[in-house]
Order: sequence, then structure tokens, then C-alpha cells
Amino acid sequence: MRVAVFTGSHAGPATHAEAAATFAADLARAGVGIVYGGGDVGLMGVVADAALAAGGEVIGVIPQHLVDDEVAHTGLPRLEVVQTMHERKAVMAELSDAFVALPGAAGTLEELFEAWTWGMLGLHAKPTALVDVDGFWQPLVGQLQRMVDDGYLDAARLDALGVVQDAAELLRFVEGYQHPARKWSAEHPPPRP
Repeated sequence: MRVAVFTGSHAGPATHAEAAATFAADLARAGVGIVYGGGDVGLMGVVADAALAAGGEVIGVIPQHLVDDEVAHTGLPRLEVVQTMHERKAVMAELSDAFVALPGAAGTLEELFEAWTWGMLGLHAKPTALVDVDGFWQPLVGQLQRMVDDGYLDAARLDALGVVQDAAELLRFVEGYQHPARKWSAEHPPPRP
């Protein structure tokens, strides 16, 4: 099993770096491979280094322009260099069995939402989750609940987004995951105004 880990290219608070290192090492010790953005900076580098130190499989996927900017992790046994950010996400999705977001910024959100949306549209049936370090994701969960309350998001979709505290809880979530039906299909067309 492999998990795509989306996280920041900045380190953030020390507690976030510690949690990211523990999370990655625990996945490695459980025999779970990590697919991530291929950088050696911020929490991305922390995740890769911790998993490698614990003997885990780590695959980096990085676009050439970031290699040129010298942010690629040169100590990875496998680094896939692609041409575009779109290709990066597609390769990460292909190599992974689940998606998880540790703390990060706009890029982390973009990757998380694309993976989660692809599942809603039936492009995959892989679990997606947030690792909620220090309550980092609670404001986002509140906004998503507002989307449910206002009728923009089906409650079943929000219920299918895992919110976990650590690697053990993520693995339990993945093991029990039931993917909701596709958002739109011939049997369930979109509502018309």
C-alpha cells in the first residue's frame, strides 16, 4: 500500500514538524509506502527523511522546474521528474492507494481538493483524509460543514473525508473506508433549477 502525502514546503511550527516525522515513520514501520512531491524543503523534506530513516519506501514526484530551482530531494531511491504540476498530481494519484494532507498552504489545499473531487466524480474510489495536527484543519472542516448546511456539498461526501490524528488512525480509516456513490451519473443526474 502507498499513501500520497500532501504537505507544506515550509516547516511551520516545531509541533507540526514533529508530528509529520512521527506520522511518516509510523507509516514506514507499518509497511506503507509514501508518495509525495519530491522536495527536500519544509514538511515535505521532514516526511521523506523520517520515512527513509525508518526504512520505508518513498517515491518523490516533482516537475522539472522545481528540480531546476534545486528543491528536489537528492537522497530518494526513486524520484519521478515530470514536466508539469498537472502531470505531477496525475502520477502521484496513479502510484497511490489513498491521499492524506498534513498541514500546508495553498498547494496542499489544491492537491487535497483535486484528489477528493476526483473521487466525487468517480475517477477513483480511494480514501482521502486530513491529519489534524494541533487542530490545524478544524477551520476548514467548519467551512466544509457550512457548505453542507447551505446545500453545496452532500453530507455523505464530507462524512467520507477522514479527519485523523495519526498514522494508526489513518490506517484504520483506510481499512474501513466505504466510497460514496458517484456525484453525478445517469441514475443520479444533477438537479436543475
